[in-house]
Formats: sequence, C-alpha cells, structure tokens
Amino acid sequence: MTKKVSISSQKTIGRFAPSPSGRMHLGNIYTALAAWLCAKSAGGKFLLRIEDLDPVRCPRANAEQILSDLEWLGITWDNPDIPYQSERTAVYEKYFKQLTDKNLVYPCFCSRAQLHVADAPHASDGRVVYAGTCRRLTAEEVREKTKQRKPAARLILPDTEISFCDGCYGPQSFNLARDWGDIIIRRSDGVFAYQLAVTIDDGLMGVTQVVRGSDLLSSAAPQIYLFQILGFDAPEYLHLPMLITHDGARLAKRDKAADLGFLREQLPGPEPLLGYIACLLGQLSKPEPLKATDILPLFNQKKIPGHDIIIPGNFWENL
Repeated sequence: MTKKVSISSQKTIGRFAPSPSGRMHLGNIYTALAAWLCAKSAGGKFLLRIEDLDPVRCPRANAEQILSDLEWLGITWDNPDIPYQSERTAVYEKYFKQLTDKNLVYPCFCSRAQLHVADAPHASDGRVVYAGTCRRLTAEEVREKTKQRKPAARLILPDTEISFCDGCYGPQSFNLARDWGDIIIRRSDGVFAYQLAVTIDDGLMGVTQVVRGSDLLSSAAPQIYLFQILGFDAPEYLHLPMLITHDGARLAKRDKAADLGFLREQLPGPEPLLGYIACLLGQLSKPEPLKATDILPLFNQKKIPGHDIIIPGNFWENL
C-alpha cells in the first residue's frame, strides 16, 4: 500500500534546526544558507529551532554561540522566541501518549550490542533495521525484563510504502518495515528521540519546507508517517548533496579547517565564506565575496547540484 504525502499549500515556512553539540562547521553553514535562501526566495518565513534534546551533550553556551555565528553570517530568522527542545518535554509527552493510547508503541529492552549482531538486517547506509524482537514479548516477559533493565519505547512501523518527491533528488519511495523497522521514539533514560521530536516541532511550527543534508533523506519516510498519524501536514523536502573530503568522508565538527571558529579567525568577514558556499550550491560560476542578501536575488533552487561535493582540506586559503 502506498500512502500519498499531504503537502500544505500555505505560504512557505522553512527552518534551520542545529544541534549545539559543538561549534558550527562548513556543512552546517552550507545547510543554513541553503534553507534560508529556499524559504526567502519563495517569499516565505525562515524559523530557527535549537535541537538540544540531550542537554548534557548540548550545553546552552553552544546554542548561544550558534546564534552569534548566524548573526555574524547575516542569516536572519523570523521567530523571536526560539524553541529549545530541552524545554519541550511536556509537549512531546502529550503526543507520545497519543501514540501509546493507539497501541502503536511497545517497550524495547535490546542493548546496542544486541542490535549490531552479525545477522541483524542493515539498510544500505549501514543503519540497523530493527527486527521487531521485543514486539513479540508477552506481558509477563515485559514485567520480568523491566526488573532488570529500563526499556526504550519503539513505534511500530507498518509494511507500508511512503513516497515523496525530493526537491533535489526527485521521486523517492521507502518501505517502512523493510527500510526502517520499528524505531525508537524515547530512549531508556526518558529522553525523547530525534524522529519524534523533530516531527512534532515541525508540525506545530507550521513548517512547510525542510532543507537538510542528504544523509537524512531516508528519515523523511518515518517522519512523514508520524506526520500522518499525529494529524499534521507533511512538509516538502529538499535534501542537499553532502560536503565530503577527498577520501569520501563527510565533513564533521572535528575537522578544524571547516570549524567556524577557525574560519572567523582567518577571514575579514563572512562575505568570502558565503560566496564560496553560494558557488558550492551552484549559484555562482566561481566564488566571490557576497553577503547573504546579495545571493538571494541570484538564487535558483534548480541549480543546486545533485551529487556530493568534494571540499579541499585547505579550501579556506583561497577565500
């Protein structure tokens, strides 16, 4: 069975939702600028949200640094009250209860090691597809296991095709059971998981356009399903090509030369960096210093490349 995606026809509302687990790097800035350009070029709004579900890994000081860096870059947002996920537990509780009341959630006692055993099914990206082991536990087995270990909570994903058209990669289709398996929506320590929180927040914020990296392309499928069962319209998706190193690894916050703190020390202002990113996004034939507002009238979403982009290790030397 294929479910059609409900796409809202209202005014474009885009968003950038960074996780403050460290300083922003080139990939984060690339995503933020692309999301801002996509929303603003459509005459829409651009919202900011801080995804700090785990406050231990995401201290508030890091979030404040992100706000400062975005201001330095000239990437503005339209919501003065920025949602912090760490402050929204009660909101997630409400929707979690809706799912449990519909008998769509069950406790899972599997350890990380158990999930990565040799015969566990894997998706093409290496992600473990859960085999549904704990879904088959009896009430008595659940009671006994709870005495030994606090369970996580999994959402049952049906044998259903989710199809959508990505703004960069075109038509996509995923079978929830085959490509994902039942997903964790609350960890054993009580922290709500990304898939649930991001869907609730996008739904409540009225987001109609999600621009993010292609590493999250398949995540659109379970999120679309969650939008449907929670009563929200699904947004449109545009997944950006990944920025990778010469050896094929994706850029990460540990790459010093791509760290915004390092880049700010090397550059006189944000314009050379923004012009370089505009070139990566296919908007310029060669890099030139530009403000974000200078790039906006040049922006054409169709020019975004549909393949991963190699970033030289010394890219900043030529900015």
